Amino acid sequence: MTSKSPRAVLWDLDGTLVDTADQHFAAWTDTFAPREVALERAAFLSTFGRRNVDVLRDMLGDDLSDDDVRTIGLAKEENYRARVAAAPLETLPGVAVWLRRLRQEGWRQAIASSAPHANIAVILDSLSLRDAFEAIVGEEDVQRGKPDPQVFLVAAAKLEAPPARCIVVEDAPAGVEAAHRAGMRSIGVRSGHRHLDADLVVDSLADLPRDAFDRLLLPPRHP
Repeated sequence: MTSKSPRAVLWDLDGTLVDTADQHFAAWTDTFAPREVALERAAFLSTFGRRNVDVLRDMLGDDLSDDDVRTIGLAKEENYRARVAAAPLETLPGVAVWLRRLRQEGWRQAIASSAPHANIAVILDSLSLRDAFEAIVGEEDVQRGKPDPQVFLVAAAKLEAPPARCIVVEDAPAGVEAAHRAGMRSIGVRSGHRHLDADLVVDSLADLPRDAFDRLLLPPRHP
C-alpha cells in the first residue's frame, strides 16, 4: 500500500446520511404489536446497525424458524419503505457538502449498510443521491452483521481501496466497532448514540473541520 492507493469513505445510511429512525421505530412497533411484544425506544436504538435476523431472534427468541424470521423481516421492511416513500427526506446537516467535496477531491465513496438493498434504493432515490456512490453494499451482500467488519471489507474491496485508506462514517456503536475491526479509521455522528468510540466524534457532519478526512489518514507520528 502506498500514498497513491485509492482513498475511500464508507458511509452507513441511517443516522449518518439521513434520519429515518421514526419510520423504523413505527415499522418495528407495527411488527411486534400482533405478537404482544412492546418495543421501548431505548431498546429500539440498540438495534441500529444490526441485521433484522439478529434483532428478531433477540426480541422473539432463538426458537423462531428461519422462515418466520424471513417473513416477519420482509413485512417490517415493506412497512418501513411505505413510510419512507410517504414522507419527503432530507440529508442530515453537512452531508451534501461533504459528499460533493469528497468527490471533487478524488475520494471513492460507498454505502456500507445493514439495510436491504430495497431500503437503500428508496432512500437514495428520495434524496437523488444514486450517482454519489461508486458501490453499494447491503444486507444481502454479507453473511455477518456489524460489529463484524465484513460489510466494510466488502465495500472497500468493491472500491479497490485498502482498509488502511478507508474512513467509515457511522452513528452506531456496532458500526464503529466494525470499522475498527476492519482496520479502518472512523468518524462517529451523535445522531442517536451519545457515546461512540470513533477516532473523531461530532454532533453533526457540519461540525467537521475542512481537513478532517485528510488528517485521519495521515500516518501516526513516532515518538
